[in-house]
Amino acid sequence: QVQLVESGGGLVQAGGSLRLSCAASGTIFSINVMGWYRQAPGKQRELVAGITSGGNTNVADSVKGRFTISRDNANDTVYLQMNSLKPEDTAVYYCNLKWRRGTSYDYWGQGTQVTVSS
Repeated sequence: QVQLVESGGGLVQAGGSLRLSCAASGTIFSINVMGWYRQAPGKQRELVAGITSGGNTNVADSVKGRFTISRDNANDTVYLQMNSLKPEDTAVYYCNLKWRRGTSYDYWGQGTQVTVSS
């Protein structure tokens, strides 16, 4: 059973920074994609950033230049460094881990609240 444990959310003023962490545990295929999604009230969940086990990244235009995704493969951990935060970044942020090995595997964390005050 795979578990994802997130940490690092909180309340910050506009212009501030936060760093989210997500540690995965369990039986994990080494070739995978880890990422961060977010969901604001009344909106659909959206991709913020993803990173493959090889280090290739995909970052949403809305956060490009402000957010950086990275990972530690040895510890199955993914990070999201969020700088220059804006009120519109307020959302619940979810960690995701997925891979395909015959069957598709898709796991989610419990979510961590990020609130940016103006």
